[in-house]
Amino acid sequence: MTKKEYNIHIIGAGISGLIAAQVLENYGYAPTVIEATDRVGGRVKTDRVNGYQLDHGFQVLLSAYPAAQKYLDYDALDLQPFLPGASIFKSSKQKIIGDPLRNFSLLFPTLFSGIGNFSDKFKILKLNQKLKKKSLEAIFSEPEQSTQEYIEKLGFSNGIITDFFKPFFSGIFLETQLETSSRMFEFVYKMFGEGQATLPKAGIEAIPMQLLTNLKTTSFRYNTKVKSLKDGEITLKDGTKLESHYTIVATEASGLISNLKQQSTAWKSCVTLYFETNSRVIDQKLIGLIPKSGALINNIFYNTSLETVTDPQNELLSVTVIDTQGLSNASLIEAVKTELNECCGITTTNFIKLYNIPKALPKLTDLKYEMMPSDTRLTDRLFLAGDTQLNASLNAAMISGERAALGVIASINTAI
Repeated sequence: MTKKEYNIHIIGAGISGLIAAQVLENYGYAPTVIEATDRVGGRVKTDRVNGYQLDHGFQVLLSAYPAAQKYLDYDALDLQPFLPGASIFKSSKQKIIGDPLRNFSLLFPTLFSGIGNFSDKFKILKLNQKLKKKSLEAIFSEPEQSTQEYIEKLGFSNGIITDFFKPFFSGIFLETQLETSSRMFEFVYKMFGEGQATLPKAGIEAIPMQLLTNLKTTSFRYNTKVKSLKDGEITLKDGTKLESHYTIVATEASGLISNLKQQSTAWKSCVTLYFETNSRVIDQKLIGLIPKSGALINNIFYNTSLETVTDPQNELLSVTVIDTQGLSNASLIEAVKTELNECCGITTTNFIKLYNIPKALPKLTDLKYEMMPSDTRLTDRLFLAGDTQLNASLNAAMISGERAALGVIASINTAI
């Protein structure tokens, strides 16, 4: 049997599924991707509405991700960088804090922001240097504790924890108590320090679209839902059965494989709302944070502060809410508009769209950075991929997709 005669299926056309397909192609195979929706991307998607690009949730690409550097063409994505800092809205005043070593314009705003004390700023610089020297292997070998415990033990003041660390990392981890593993905190902090937070000019979906364009021998079946999986066979929702020599599950597997039904993944959710405004209250390419206790809004960002394709007559504002406090969509929209006005002095001119994202990030423990190809093997012919196998990041999705594909290739080579 030639390589291209093997029936290798990938369930799910998200980032990990697309990377798995690319690796299989690199080794001469021609896989088939089965996708339940009408396009690739999984949780990484962008819509076009009223001339605006609306990402499904506020997402960024950290340019220092090793796997992203390996598989993505950054120049072709035309990455738009954020400034390394944040604009914090406290007591109706806007204060800027950032890394002046990476952007000198942030020096004086940070020094005189009133966010944290001098000791806090020294500790931030010290933490930057520490994590630059620390390997990823070392980070993910550390005993786990919560991020809250970790930053408290570093001696940061309650002020800077409340005003900066908590709102900033709550927006990244999508949970308000900083219960996320300290391994993830160190990893993300290191990635911020070694690269930039960026957004492709065409929106976050440009990432999976680039991966799709790179595929030459992979075939796709869109709008096709899978009912169940077992060694050698895929059963679709319509009852069709497909022969499959090897199958990579690059989506949530618990509902598809009988012996995994009690091992479903817990998920973190968020809501992203998009508004038009006449002007920007944040002049620079900075995320806005609202550290006020009980506030609905976690962060805001003017997408039009980047060079993305939008209507130049207006400003596009995204708002992220982690805890909706039980409000209906209609009530949430009105409450967010009120909060924007009271906390930030922002008056919206038009509501565009709300994205309710129940499965925004997997809730994981015992986080890992790396895995062996053999670790992805579930049965003789079934393999698992996805960021749920390692940690909640685009980098992890890419690594797991690569490892699952290499696992399949190793199994084929062993069987020959």
